Amino acid sequence: MISADALRLSDATLPSLPGAVARPAYDRGKTGIGIVHIGVGAFHRAHQAVYIDSLLGDEPDWAICGVSLHSSEVRDALRPQDGLYTLALLGEQPSQRVIGSIRELLCARDEPAAVLARLADPAVRLVTLTITEKGYCLAGDELDFTHPEIIHDLASPDAPKGAIGYIVAGLRQRRRAGTAPYTALSCDNLADNGGKLRRAVLQYAMRVDAELAAWIESHVAFPRSMVDSITPATDHVLRERVAAQLGCADAWPVQREPYAQWVVEDNFCNGRPAFERACVTMSDDIAGYDRAKLRLLNAPHSALAYLGSLMGIETVAEAMRKPALAGFVERLMREDIAATLDVLQGFDPDAYVDAILVRFRNPDIRHLLAQIAWDGSQKLPVRILGTIVDALAAGRRIERPCLPVAAWMHYVRRQASNGVALVDPLDETLREIGRAMTGNAHDDVAAFLELDAVFASVSTNPRFVAALSGAYSALGDATPAAVVHALGNSGDSAI
Repeated sequence: MISADALRLSDATLPSLPGAVARPAYDRGKTGIGIVHIGVGAFHRAHQAVYIDSLLGDEPDWAICGVSLHSSEVRDALRPQDGLYTLALLGEQPSQRVIGSIRELLCARDEPAAVLARLADPAVRLVTLTITEKGYCLAGDELDFTHPEIIHDLASPDAPKGAIGYIVAGLRQRRRAGTAPYTALSCDNLADNGGKLRRAVLQYAMRVDAELAAWIESHVAFPRSMVDSITPATDHVLRERVAAQLGCADAWPVQREPYAQWVVEDNFCNGRPAFERACVTMSDDIAGYDRAKLRLLNAPHSALAYLGSLMGIETVAEAMRKPALAGFVERLMREDIAATLDVLQGFDPDAYVDAILVRFRNPDIRHLLAQIAWDGSQKLPVRILGTIVDALAAGRRIERPCLPVAAWMHYVRRQASNGVALVDPLDETLREIGRAMTGNAHDDVAAFLELDAVFASVSTNPRFVAALSGAYSALGDATPAAVVHALGNSGDSAI
């Protein structure tokens, strides 16, 4: 256990850290805050803040002010550490790196004036966000004007509580002062995240001040982005391990896999860091990268989740130690999915698949199949059925990608027969179908195909119905042995 009087990570203790621990390669005292980040949680500190940390030696004006909207926990943990914290990389060669890019930490709930002052500061030219989808207060793709946070902020636009309210309040101050606006960059894992943020900001601003909204529409940039890296939650085991490596306490270290990806649309209104120097991919086709991630990363995850769960496997890494399952997933990626992707400048599908397979096999990332299996009715249409639709249109075979879909049906049947609720918005409907399933492929598949929310794009295509029925039959009674047999035959036209 870390003793109560242990030395604390800080600027003062940096020089005494062991040589194996990487630390900021620049003078933190000479950096200036050019970025305000809203939502300074573990993912931001393990991802975007690390990229910025790699740039500050050459571009010292892009340090970060981290803002938590409601909770003071991160501020209270890291302020005594001068904003420093440890990033632990989990892999065959684990390593520790102290990150110094966050120079200021604020809690908007307690320090609203300080947050607004920082947003109004002309030195701040970029506002980034990781607030999860709910932080955008959306109803579909539009702003939800019935959301309590939006109602409050529209009533008190100079004293907001939410992210949209703060962004607009900061821009409002800058317009009044004649200061150039900042770019607002969403780093959340949402399709068209920049577009969603732009619409929310403009719709909110229109209710505050129509002229302000017109100014924002003309002058403010909202780049799209795509982010990727698995970041397990911080726990006491990580804190103890980091303390042992550093020789001092770190109140809130973070951990992630070695792999990280950040793709950003090059659309900024007030300058930007030289992201390329930190291996950020600058691209005008964020949708293409999103599609590649959904199909080459998320679809195999779902395949592992349903097929692996039927085999009694708990984690992704464990699933990848099963040759039949690992081989199936690799063939699915290389032979079926990659062919449906558009050519992206600077994107190598084979190298991307290679990297994903390494990630899947990482034993230090305990990624539970049961969790990946959540929300199958929402995930399958965008992760797998899109690939099938494109393959049908191109006249390619669809038997292999149908197998994970059929496995989901067997998974639903098993959960329903065991009386286990599904983490899925269609839970009740799916369990009703599952309880009525008899094992007859024609009848069981037909019952699922009536779910228009899932299968509307393919339910009447005879090739798809035949391939899915064949895959469902191939899985038999969905025992581990039956699944392995189906995987072994997954290249045959009968499946």
